[in-house]
Amino acid sequence: MNKEQELLRKKSPVQIKNKKASFEFYFVDTYTAGIVLTGTEIKSIRMGKASLVDAFCYIHNGEIWVKGMNISPYFYGSYNNHEAKRDRKLLLNRREIHRLQEDTKAVGFTIVPTLVFIDDKGRAKIDIALCRGKKEYDKRESLKEKQDKREMDRAMKNF
Repeated sequence: MNKEQELLRKKSPVQIKNKKASFEFYFVDTYTAGIVLTGTEIKSIRMGKASLVDAFCYIHNGEIWVKGMNISPYFYGSYNNHEAKRDRKLLLNRREIHRLQEDTKAVGFTIVPTLVFIDDKGRAKIDIALCRGKKEYDKRESLKEKQDKREMDRAMKNF
């Protein structure tokens, strides 16, 4: 990912993060994919009404899908509203999908969505990561590092 893409991502008015993913997994590789949305889903995402908690990706028939992503029904949607927790297709190159499929065959690897954002052209994009699960002691270490960093920041403010 280059610096221009990173700046655009930071400027995005909508950034829905999966905070739990960084605690539960080590990120091995990341990809940015488009999402196939229907009707009022994009309006709900622009309002920030989406959640990546317990979401994961799987590959079926050469296509990559995200399961468990919740996009709340649009308030003004009436009968045109969408299903909140349906499977959504992601748009990646065939080469990237094939590489992810080969990597997930190894034990302990999975694909997890980490961030949903709106790009500069107004389209919803999703960052997915090839992840390896952390052990219990790794999670404790992460918590300890986070706490130490917080204490150091407090000490620097008071100093």
